[in-house]
Amino acid sequence: MLKQINLTIISALLLISCKEINKDVAVNETVSEGKSRPNIIYIMADDLTTQAISAYEGIYKNVAPTPNIDRIAKNGMLFQDVLCTNAICGPSRAAILTGNYSNLNGYYKNESGGKFDASQWTFPQEFQKNGYQTSLFGKWHLGSEPQGFNVFKYHNAAGQQGLYWDPVYNENGIDIKEKGYATNLTTNFALNWLSEERKQDAPFLMVLQYKAPHRPWEPDSKYETLWEDVDMPYPATFNDDYQGRELTAGDTEMTIDYFSRRDMKLKVPGNLKGTEKIKWDFFGAKPGEIVQPEGMTKEAGKKWRYQTFIKDYLACIKSVDDNIGRVLDYLDQNNLTENTVIVLTSDQGFYLGDHGFFDKRFIYEESLRMPFIVSYPKKVKAGTENNDIITNIDFAPTLLDLAQIKTGQKMQGQSFKSILEGKTPADWQQAMYYHYYEFPYWHHVQPHYGIRTQKYTLAHFYYNIDVWELYDLEKDPNQMQNLIDNPEYADVVQDLKKQLINLMVKYEDNKSLTDFRTITDTDFGSIVDIKDEETSVQDILTNRNSDNEIP
Repeated sequence: MLKQINLTIISALLLISCKEINKDVAVNETVSEGKSRPNIIYIMADDLTTQAISAYEGIYKNVAPTPNIDRIAKNGMLFQDVLCTNAICGPSRAAILTGNYSNLNGYYKNESGGKFDASQWTFPQEFQKNGYQTSLFGKWHLGSEPQGFNVFKYHNAAGQQGLYWDPVYNENGIDIKEKGYATNLTTNFALNWLSEERKQDAPFLMVLQYKAPHRPWEPDSKYETLWEDVDMPYPATFNDDYQGRELTAGDTEMTIDYFSRRDMKLKVPGNLKGTEKIKWDFFGAKPGEIVQPEGMTKEAGKKWRYQTFIKDYLACIKSVDDNIGRVLDYLDQNNLTENTVIVLTSDQGFYLGDHGFFDKRFIYEESLRMPFIVSYPKKVKAGTENNDIITNIDFAPTLLDLAQIKTGQKMQGQSFKSILEGKTPADWQQAMYYHYYEFPYWHHVQPHYGIRTQKYTLAHFYYNIDVWELYDLEKDPNQMQNLIDNPEYADVVQDLKKQLINLMVKYEDNKSLTDFRTITDTDFGSIVDIKDEETSVQDILTNRNSDNEIP
């Protein structure tokens, strides 16, 4: 009897012990899984372009290098063919957040585009739901309050474009004016959160989005005269005459002739205020208004405007690069580099005098191509390069895939995790679909849609013209020759148009031109509810009467 009792007790103890062991194993597996999931730092600089990053080997690489951005490329993968589905700030951000084109996420344009629908799914919400600590610092520019972030501090002045100096941030729901230079402040917030505010035992997603180098290109004071005695090089297409593209590239308000007095950093007379100050400041942004020193020739004035702009633009990037270096140093010093995915990108590309332009919007290469560099030592081989076609709707599924997060959310984009690991799927996309809707303000760029393959670009400009353009990117990488009427390319055009229709069906954007024009004409509302100096500029430039004059 006693022997039987002892056996029962021993069995019970063994059962309890096994349960405890299993419990410990489960806990350890959870902890191990948490530690194995990577941290993610998504860095996006507004209007940053490949031409301005020395890792991309552009014309400014020696005079204005970007050593810290280049560090990311040296330690990871540099992408040559990441493309924007709608090359303008807000719509690109919406596509990145949702993994869907503008026609599904509902955010088509900046001006009269309304606010981003915050009730829809975005990838930060999925990270937060799956145990990640999430934060957002810098530029948001979507009107509605960010969702899926434990902490956010975003620019909330000048129509959410933000200010370079003494900017106002919405800090977790409260507007606070901070003292200093925006690029440095945004990084200060990020580093403070990394070191002091986050839980140190949980993986994190940090979205770090700089205002710079967006217009009006105001450098930090220490870099204001950095290249004062240097003549910056000129792009090969600086003097493009738009032959064969007269109604498209040749009919915009984004050439270097359209820089304003504010862009050229001319001092506003002290007696001007309100609307009169805005009118003076933005003289040059309308047709027929040329800003340049008195007595200059047309050619000299164009070069003067370019040199002023490009030095300010690159000086803004100098500060971005410095601050990225601060983030990279923090990761190195705290043993976080190995298990952290670092993404460096922009909301689209940008013209730096290419084709005589500034700004973005077109399907042409300089605005279509996004800088995109990823470092993740555990998965991405250092010093590698990729040439596959990837679009900004592919970012969200890829980041989730890297974080081992499975979601039932449907996205039009697809993960390129395997590409990061050096293996391009056999069925990977060979073409991308593009659609830009905004017209005529800002910059008078015709709405257009099109297809881009690795060899060709085909575009249809349709708002109040009916113009097709074709470019052979292998023979004409600068896109100077519109081949649409060249009989030698008739079969190419026919094939590309078929592919284009298939992509429009695939992405549920196979509407009529009347429907597309209606989207352009529709006023979806303002991104902000209160007008200030920046949001009233449209009234000045389009000769409209403002209901809310600036006092």
